[in-house]
Amino acid sequence: MEWVRHLSAELAEPPEVLGGKAHGLVLLHRLGLPVPAGVVVTTEACRAFLRDGELPDGLSDELATSVETMGTPALVSVRSGSAVSMPGMMDTILNLRPTSEVLDEALKSVFSSWETPRARTYRTLHGIPHDLGTAVIVQRMVFGDRDDHSGSGVAFSRDPDTGEKVPFGEVLFGHQGSDVVSGRALTNPLHALADREPLVWHDLLAALYLLEQHYRDACYVEFTFEAGKLWLLQVRPGRFTGAAAVRLATDLVDERMIDRDAALLRVSPQHLRHVRTTRIASDANVIARGLGVCPGVASGRVAFTADEAVRMAADGPVVLVRPETSPDDIRGLAAATGIVTARGGPASHAAVVARSMGKPAVVGVADLVVGTDSVTVGGHTVGVGATVTIDGTSGAVVVGSARVVTAGADEHLHRLLRWADEVSGDWSEREEAERLGAAQAVLRQR
Repeated sequence: MEWVRHLSAELAEPPEVLGGKAHGLVLLHRLGLPVPAGVVVTTEACRAFLRDGELPDGLSDELATSVETMGTPALVSVRSGSAVSMPGMMDTILNLRPTSEVLDEALKSVFSSWETPRARTYRTLHGIPHDLGTAVIVQRMVFGDRDDHSGSGVAFSRDPDTGEKVPFGEVLFGHQGSDVVSGRALTNPLHALADREPLVWHDLLAALYLLEQHYRDACYVEFTFEAGKLWLLQVRPGRFTGAAAVRLATDLVDERMIDRDAALLRVSPQHLRHVRTTRIASDANVIARGLGVCPGVASGRVAFTADEAVRMAADGPVVLVRPETSPDDIRGLAAATGIVTARGGPASHAAVVARSMGKPAVVGVADLVVGTDSVTVGGHTVGVGATVTIDGTSGAVVVGSARVVTAGADEHLHRLLRWADEVSGDWSEREEAERLGAAQAVLRQR
């Protein structure tokens, strides 16, 4: 059996074999976009390793031969890439010299991380089968910290909070991508690229446009630029929810990228249950502000560790407050009703996981100092168990409970529901999710 595929090949195999990340990299190659040379070890190899406890026969030699065809890079990265995204749950190894003994130990490490407690917890929470296994991508390193014209970032082709057609994301100059997603460094808004690296900005916008045309959907990319040259490291559809999903669907119809039937099928009834975003009322006593990265309001008692959050959640809602989060916090993130971090931006671990779980989150609260049993912010000290309320849209943090208001339906939702009623032929005053569900049932029978 062949265990290794080249990312530059015309591969027709699905994400279940190549993993979602490699499947996206193959697409980038096909579209002529800049991707560092690399190969992918299939999920079948991971399953064989987890079953037998050793790398399958022939894999080491096949991988060594494949890496040689990459032009014998000085350093490579070894990254996981399962069929379903599991942000930060498995190992990534950077700056490896591509010798057969090192690319073997690295493979074993990444394969083994599929079975770590945090990865198993994440799969259980999201209904991901435990027997899928992960692919592994071995790719030439590109360096966002090489010089003054290097950096790393993430970009959505449209705003994931509102669905508005403006590029959204963050960038770090002179840093590697791991610094962006960890939340440890203070990032810049994506449009900072336009002034500092206009050629990179131009190439990134062109790539986002091309990818939207391919997916007929918003998209998300991770990128590095080295000495003024853009490299794309990951791509996937944007996966918007709530009001953003509704606006995206109607806008794509206006742009003639999809038709009305496709728009109705893109938005789930579950999205509509979260389409009217709750907000903290304007008369609240806000003690701090950060960046809202997942809309909605959450109120609960403060916990400062994942274990505290799990324990306290048995007695009521909890807001997890951390300097930044990591994959090891997954149980606490799952138990919490809301998340606050002192550091991080839209692509930080806390933000990505919060959006995947639909939990209100505020990150990058710059003057938040987190201790072992209290935090200080805005001249206030908040201890374990104290109640706070957070607004995942505005980024507001309030001590105690706060009055909450709910936004009304906007023009995009009204349009989508009119289309739904036209399809179903039912103009009765029913709950919004039911109106959409009735239209979807008709469309699926056609």
